Amino acid sequence: MNVEMDRNGSIEGMSSKKETSEWGGRFPRNEIISLLDVNRPLNLAESTSQDLTLGELLDLPGLENIRDLKLGYGRSAGSVALREAISEACKVPPEQIITTQGTALGLFLLAFEVCRSGDEAVLATPCFPPSRDCLLGAGVTVREVKLSFETGYRLDLEQIADQLSTKTRLVSIASPQNPSGVQATRSEIESLLALMKTRSPEAILFVDETYREATYGGDSAVESFAGLDPRIVTGASVSKALGAPGLRTGWLTVADPDLRSRLTIAKMNTVISGSVLDEALAAALLRNREGVLEQRRKLLSAALEELSHWCERERERIEWVRPDAGALCCVRLRGEVFDDAAISRFWELLPDHDLQLASGIWFGESNRAFRLGFGYLPLARLGPALTALSTVLDTVLTR
Repeated sequence: MNVEMDRNGSIEGMSSKKETSEWGGRFPRNEIISLLDVNRPLNLAESTSQDLTLGELLDLPGLENIRDLKLGYGRSAGSVALREAISEACKVPPEQIITTQGTALGLFLLAFEVCRSGDEAVLATPCFPPSRDCLLGAGVTVREVKLSFETGYRLDLEQIADQLSTKTRLVSIASPQNPSGVQATRSEIESLLALMKTRSPEAILFVDETYREATYGGDSAVESFAGLDPRIVTGASVSKALGAPGLRTGWLTVADPDLRSRLTIAKMNTVISGSVLDEALAAALLRNREGVLEQRRKLLSAALEELSHWCERERERIEWVRPDAGALCCVRLRGEVFDDAAISRFWELLPDHDLQLASGIWFGESNRAFRLGFGYLPLARLGPALTALSTVLDTVLTR
């Protein structure tokens, strides 16, 4: 059965303990799952760039002998070829890499292995819902640090410091963030590490870098934080910048050999290994990533420019945080223009115009805000989608 967002905008997103209890599962329910079932023609909800096709992937060098691939078990740590390709992208030795079925599984295994009863994790929100919910599913006590739209979702080190304690075992952030596309600076990360050393000496810093290489035009991606400090564990995947979420191939970079061994054992006891076919395809994709990314960065740059013009035209009704990277950004309906009733009408009208947006509530924001994905639709359809969104705003305010 297809699941769609609640049309009155009152979607339960970042779940409370009460909601978790009512749902009955170890993992809170979040309506972001609807994106896997509903794909409207004017989909501005997705945060990935355009989907890569299998044909495009098979045309890349290095897959000429793919038919000879033996479909036995793979290595729990991941194939050597894939880890070598990831090593080139992250600038850390291949032996420090563990492949996972997406970044979310990596974070879950990390939390499950690092944290014990009574331990805490500090999480910067708004965030990708599984980044929070997998911590809860692993039984971790989560202390949220709510970043602000007004400050452009910059890391708030004072708030983070207030939540750090000797119970903290994990600090989790994303750079670029989901849903805003805002990146942390090296200076911010170094300051955060200094705080952790003083207040949470046993804690690990997890940095989700899924969108790092989804830059614009000729902009190069910032260097991964993977090699900056042995306390940092990074996670990423081929899902977003490279447009291959269907391969379900991600990874962790783990400098500490003991933790790396424990995570490999944890992976073996949950999924045994990754798919050897997915890993072979992902390795070829990563080896050829610069050519793939070059074209995608041009498309993202053009899409961001079109979105920027739309935001300027609509500046009296909306405000936005311009992203540093990624095919996504945060947009908010202005409070002086849209009251609560108007916001409800806004969400109610979207399906009538074949539009799809990702509610801010899913990520820990209000339903006045939403994630707008500008890289998923072809450029020829992005303009009409934004025009349709303006029509919805017109209709809401004329009723």
